[in-house]
Amino acid sequence: SQYNAVDTNPLSVYIMQPIWNKIIKIVPLWIAPNLLTFSGFVMVLVTYFLISFYDWDYTASGTSPGRVPAWVWLFSAFTTFCAYALDCIDGKHARRTKSSTPLGELFDHGLDSWATSIFVLSFFSLFSCDNEKSGVSLYRMYMYLSIVLFNFMCSHWEKYNTGVLFLPWGYDISQLVLVAAYLLTGVFGVEVWQKPFLFDYYITDALVIMLIGFSLLLSLPQTLYNIHRAHIKKTLKNDSLYEGLLPLVSPLLLFVLLTVWVFFSPGNILVKQPRLFLWMVGVAFSNVICKVIICQMSSTQPELFHWFLFPLALVVYAAISGLLGWTEEVVLAVFTMVITAAHLHYGVCVVRQLSEHLNIYIFSLKKRVQE
Repeated sequence: SQYNAVDTNPLSVYIMQPIWNKIIKIVPLWIAPNLLTFSGFVMVLVTYFLISFYDWDYTASGTSPGRVPAWVWLFSAFTTFCAYALDCIDGKHARRTKSSTPLGELFDHGLDSWATSIFVLSFFSLFSCDNEKSGVSLYRMYMYLSIVLFNFMCSHWEKYNTGVLFLPWGYDISQLVLVAAYLLTGVFGVEVWQKPFLFDYYITDALVIMLIGFSLLLSLPQTLYNIHRAHIKKTLKNDSLYEGLLPLVSPLLLFVLLTVWVFFSPGNILVKQPRLFLWMVGVAFSNVICKVIICQMSSTQPELFHWFLFPLALVVYAAISGLLGWTEEVVLAVFTMVITAAHLHYGVCVVRQLSEHLNIYIFSLKKRVQE
């Protein structure tokens, strides 16, 4: 299917796009667009693992001055901006080198679906989870991560139904907020988050209000409005309500299962292993959404239940019924490694199949020689 995206965000249209149009001119024409996409994703990962090294349990920012060195925050601001830039210019570069392919679209959105959670998990390190006033509790972290992923899901569910990807307004704003927050922290230290900035409100409160506001007041209404408009114009891809709602079943069941585990875990799993648990949430979500993206691109119907829900349901049942006992953390660790490996394997297989099918190399603009 032809790639179709609409960007109506004034910040993006009037400020960021002209910047990307200048940056793109520096990129050599022999570089493959997928290489730009992948480099951006690697930067997101490097940032995440670097911050995790200094702040495994989300408490480092609570100590004053924070245990995370200032250079880490400044480096994170730099890599986050680079990743944002690369994510915005890869498509422009593909059009410039006349190498736009469905593989590039899938590669871009597939990595985005994973990067979305990683951005959020890095950002949480700015606020210690054990600071009563200015911190963000682990349960709230889980909730905010779910809201961000729900937003991401909405835009692809919308594309599944309308055939058009309306780029969410929150994206550009969130990336610039991330960069600014890392810069602020690098220059002034984590204390900047620990003082009220207006009356008795902390900056964290403002960011949370923005996050929930963007989700519930912008993204969701926009999605429903665009689907409704397509319905009136009779341009909807799916005639039946069942087919239209089908992609939402697995992500919602995933959320229900994970939430049950978080709140009914006898060993308080989220508090014991926040990094592992939240990472696992991001990977599981990315895998479920990748299936939806592939179905939307190939105009096929997604399955009702994603395979991953079955082992997850077993693990959650074993955990909350007390069967796992003290091994709950070990099981989470093994489970997280298995699904990360499964997700990577799935991604590599899909990308290789597509590159062979389309007769192109993934990271090179040279054409494959026909066998």
